[in-house]
Parts: sequence; structure tokens; C-alpha cells
Amino acid sequence: MTEQTAARPKKPAPILADYPHQVTEILRYGDMDPQGHVNNAVFATYFESGRVAMFRDPDLGIGVPNATFVLVRQEIDFLRELRWPGTVVVGTALAEFGRSSFIVTQALFREEECTAAGRATLVMMDTTTRRARPLPPEIVAKLSQWKYRG
Repeated sequence: MTEQTAARPKKPAPILADYPHQVTEILRYGDMDPQGHVNNAVFATYFESGRVAMFRDPDLGIGVPNATFVLVRQEIDFLRELRWPGTVVVGTALAEFGRSSFIVTQALFREEECTAAGRATLVMMDTTTRRARPLPPEIVAKLSQWKYRG
């Protein structure tokens, strides 16, 4: 350990209550890798399920005519192993807004213990031109109800 890393304060673990949108995912036997834990690529699938569940919620109503939201960046910090069988809760929240994009923060919890945390950047794209479009203020307002609470 270097002097610089020793002096760096440890980041607090995410807390489930900080994520206003939550869904439960079942850990499948097929999610495991030869080491006997859930494969790292499957964590991205769990995060995707959390985002889709939030964005497809009919009460949210963030559909924009001739536009769609596309993932342009994703980062994941793996904090603990996940092993089959069981479930995991995917917490999802909005972290920040840009001109045509927004950042989603997410975390996976097993029995209140955070096993992974991540961020994803989504851009609103025009379905005809395939280029980024500015987020309408009403969409930002609707998404703001899901702001990160931490």
C-alpha cells in the first residue's frame, strides 16, 4: 500500500434507502462462473434490469416522441461476491443531468449488504437523425423524483 492510498479516506458503502427505485432480481444458477460466484458480466445485466424497470414504469411516463434513451457509458465497482441461490435488490437513482444526458447511480444489495455499485450515462437520441437531443424540461422534472438521496 502506498502512502497516498493509505491517506485516502475509505468511501462509505452505499445504503439501500438512498435509492428511491428498487427491484428484486433472482440469482440464477446459470449466472455463476467456474469460480462458483455470479459472473462479473451478469452484474451489468442486473443493473440493466433496474434501469429498465424504472424507465418502463407507466407512472413515470418519460417517453419522448421520435426519441429514445441509449446507454453510452457504464462503470461498476465490485464490492462483494454473489453466490447462488438467492436474490439481490437493485437500487436505482438519478445522480445528475446534462444537456442531453443524465447519469444513473445504482447499487446491488443482498440482505442490506452492498455487493456492487455503478454509474451509467444515458443520452437522449433522436430516432431519425441518430444524434443526441436536448432533454426536455418536463422529462428532467419527471426524472427528478428519482434523485439519489445520499
